[in-house]
Amino acid sequence: MPDSSRGGSGRRRGTQEDSRGTRGARSGTSATRAGAPKPPRKSAAKPARKSAAKADPKPARKPAARPSSLDDAWSSTPRPSRTGRPAAQGAKPARAARPARTPRPAKPAASVVKRRTPAKQPKRPKAPKPPKPPRTVRLADPRKRLRATLVGVCVILSLFGGRLIQLQGIDASTYAAVANTIGLKTVPVRADRGVILDRDGDPLASTVEAYNVVVDQTQVANPAAYALQLEGILGTGAADLQRDLTGDDQYVVVARGVPGATWRQIQGLGLAGFTAETAAAREYPAGTVAGNVVGFLGADGLGLTGLEQSMDQTLAGTDGEATYQFSPGGIRIPNSSANHVTQPEAGTGLRLTLDSDVQWNTEQVLAEAVANAGAADGVAVVMDVDTQEIVALASTPTFDPGDPSTTDAADRGSAAVEDAYEPGSVFKPITMSAVVDQGLADHTTEFSVPDSIRRDGETIHDYYSHGEDQMTLAGIVAKSSNVGTVLAAETLDKDVYNDYLRRFGFGTAPDLGLPGETGGRLPSGDDFTDLTRDNVAFGQGISVSAVQMASAYATIASGGVRVDPRLVAATIGADGRETPVEPSAPERVISEETAAEVTLMMEAVMGEGGTGKPALVDGYRIAGKTGTAQRVDPECGCYADYNSSFMGFAPADDPQYVVVVSLFDPQNGNSGSALAGPAFADIMRFALEQGGVAPTGTEAPQVPLFGE
Repeated sequence: MPDSSRGGSGRRRGTQEDSRGTRGARSGTSATRAGAPKPPRKSAAKPARKSAAKADPKPARKPAARPSSLDDAWSSTPRPSRTGRPAAQGAKPARAARPARTPRPAKPAASVVKRRTPAKQPKRPKAPKPPKPPRTVRLADPRKRLRATLVGVCVILSLFGGRLIQLQGIDASTYAAVANTIGLKTVPVRADRGVILDRDGDPLASTVEAYNVVVDQTQVANPAAYALQLEGILGTGAADLQRDLTGDDQYVVVARGVPGATWRQIQGLGLAGFTAETAAAREYPAGTVAGNVVGFLGADGLGLTGLEQSMDQTLAGTDGEATYQFSPGGIRIPNSSANHVTQPEAGTGLRLTLDSDVQWNTEQVLAEAVANAGAADGVAVVMDVDTQEIVALASTPTFDPGDPSTTDAADRGSAAVEDAYEPGSVFKPITMSAVVDQGLADHTTEFSVPDSIRRDGETIHDYYSHGEDQMTLAGIVAKSSNVGTVLAAETLDKDVYNDYLRRFGFGTAPDLGLPGETGGRLPSGDDFTDLTRDNVAFGQGISVSAVQMASAYATIASGGVRVDPRLVAATIGADGRETPVEPSAPERVISEETAAEVTLMMEAVMGEGGTGKPALVDGYRIAGKTGTAQRVDPECGCYADYNSSFMGFAPADDPQYVVVVSLFDPQNGNSGSALAGPAFADIMRFALEQGGVAPTGTEAPQVPLFGE
């Protein structure tokens, strides 16, 4: 068994060696490399490899002789080194090659020496290299290095010195000015707006302490926390406040027109970044009284309607400004030299001709009349006859300037000066003034008056049917005959008549100082044809405002002298001293006798057979005139609706006040006497009592309305 095992092992080893021998034979020098030991790496081994190659040229391939037994194969087969090359003495044995799968017998070589691979020999140590000679270090001259350093230091110091001279000497003032601007904030200082008073000095509009709250967002450390603290004070939602407090803007208005107490409450919180600028906040203690006349301010302090708008430059004054320096933390530096304040110049106040009590009563009566008539709206004017100052100027609806949002923008103006309309029969006293003043008739002059006439293809009717009556000029006015008025007007030259109308103030805005004043429309030149004259004579084909009609009636009541109507009596300086507004120069339009004649005709309207009885005022003689005018529908450009009016003055024997009442588009009838007459009486009565006018102690004279 031992032999067999050894023999098997030898066979396997022999097979491996044969395989190696066969691979060596293929290379041409395999026999030598397989049998001889590997030469050493030194140069002495190189000749041995060359001699072996010469002694054993590359043999032809022949099959190796098969050994007779396994023992013979083991003993006869040389044992090459693991690399297949002869191992040189002292050489490192090569790694054994991987055995082939099919062993081949090694080709015998005569020069192969049969010996075992010698043991690994240690490498021969290398000869030590001779040491390098030491490097010689050459040191620089220290004096040169010192000089270079000194030069560099001097250059740097000279640069610093030059810059220092520039900052503190040459440009010192410039940089000081720039430094002073750092952290500066300039805010406007609002001038105190002038007050608006009524004729007795009662305030209609006054300035109150108010501020605009401003924030520098860059100074706000915690917008959410700030918003929660301000929410209850300003009455604004925390989310909206937080949005205003967040960002990089240095000027954001958080709230406008807050009262002084509110701003002081915000100051007490000690929040960084908040400042305040004075705001032009107004207080309207009279509420709706004269609201359409006074107007109101917008959030930016500019007047939007009424006198607040038209007289804005006078009332506003000149704003100043305040400049303050703030620290990086948003705290104002109190004693900074950069702080300065330019003082504002207070605005000029106005004292109006309005009487608050008469104004209030007029507004109340007018509103009731509009409601009773089912009218769209209405206007009313009370004028002082002697001065021709406006005592009341009302229109519906009224509004509160302190809360304008509750009224539509279209209803915030004064329709008494802004709206022009055809006056109708209330215009007839104006026509009669021209006829009488030209000496063409008096109150007793008779005209043959049918109920209709034809002119230029058009038919002119009276408002009631009647036969051809002999009417006096007073009867024409008392009965409000359109036909009789046309017959009287045709005695006038067209141009002369047109000139009278202009002298009465028609066609020109009254210039009270209110926005949107209209001058109406007065045809002239080629437009003032014969038919136009006939229509204008009874109040059609001409448009007027309520103030223009009041001024014309006041001219008759004052004995024929006209003064431009006034709304502002005086201006008030910052020191409280008043400067009266001088009235316009009086202008005589008609003679005093003519005025007296027309007054008699207007008193006849209030007597037996007249149309004005609903407008009578107990204890006073009234001179008045009713009017029902066709109203132009703007959609079709045709007459579709009506305006109802009553106008007059009292006492007729010593006129003190003129009252005008017009109701637009009434739905509960159209009679000026029935709808506007009662309102006229109530307004006139209150004005006379308020003005301390004693009742008349005489009766109105009776004048004939018809001929014999």
